[in-house]
Amino acid sequence: MTLNENADIDTSQVTDARGSGGGGGGGGLGGIPIPVGGGIVGTLIVIGLALVGTFLGPQMFGGGDDGGPGVSQTCSTANPDRLENAECRNALYINSIQAYWREAMPQTFGQPYEQTDTVFFSQAVNTGCGPADSGVGPFYCPPDQQVYIDLSFYDELARRFGADGQFAQPYVLAHEYGHHLQNLLGISADVQRQSERDPGSANALSVKLELQADCLAGVWAKHAVETKDAKGTAIFKSITQQDIDQALEAAAAIGDDKIQEKSGGPVDESKFTHGTAKQRSDWFNNGYRSGDGRQCDTFSKGV
Repeated sequence: MTLNENADIDTSQVTDARGSGGGGGGGGLGGIPIPVGGGIVGTLIVIGLALVGTFLGPQMFGGGDDGGPGVSQTCSTANPDRLENAECRNALYINSIQAYWREAMPQTFGQPYEQTDTVFFSQAVNTGCGPADSGVGPFYCPPDQQVYIDLSFYDELARRFGADGQFAQPYVLAHEYGHHLQNLLGISADVQRQSERDPGSANALSVKLELQADCLAGVWAKHAVETKDAKGTAIFKSITQQDIDQALEAAAAIGDDKIQEKSGGPVDESKFTHGTAKQRSDWFNNGYRSGDGRQCDTFSKGV
């Protein structure tokens, strides 16, 4: 994967809440079920699939600025080393993901795409889904329609799960933006209603929701080299098969079965919320090979 050093980084798509004292901390979620569109790992998230605002009420993060003057300056074209910074690379990944869906969502699903921010936080943050800490991993919050990530998660992904390839990072973000699409399309709300009618189906529905987000991430990956900044400059110079393999490796590394094995317990399919290693990599690959979001209907197809 080679990012284009000449591409402009639109930091307005990022809210930098790091160091803002974003609340939470310590006990973080306090054991309350939080189904925020599914943290990509989900080890500390109990997926109940009732939007968390039901439990905690609407709370928005405090502090931080859109883009943040620090991020804006660091990621400016005036800084020749900007792509060496994780926040700048991730902002550019976000630009690419949203640029693709702005064009593709109306064509694919007949509905306009609504842009949303990713919030960079450290340790803890308050959200429309309530307080969360870094242990949750990256997540999407439907009530405020924002993606949240502590960038130190990537170190954890490499160290704990062995997914140390650089393309694992845009895969993570593209997965969370897949949840944003599901929210815009009403899929998440439909899953919530089904889960409320039949609580016993909640985990199975969660798996389908997560695998669809993996598939949508694969669709973006297929078209990422076509995405451009506001000036029409390509965001990526190249994406190789090795990069796609890194995304597949990351998807497999955080399958429910792999996470349960790493925790030292038995593999219990009844507790799966995100899908097995094979399911996750297969659905990402399905999206990548087809390049078509309409092929990501995990609800009508067997998973």
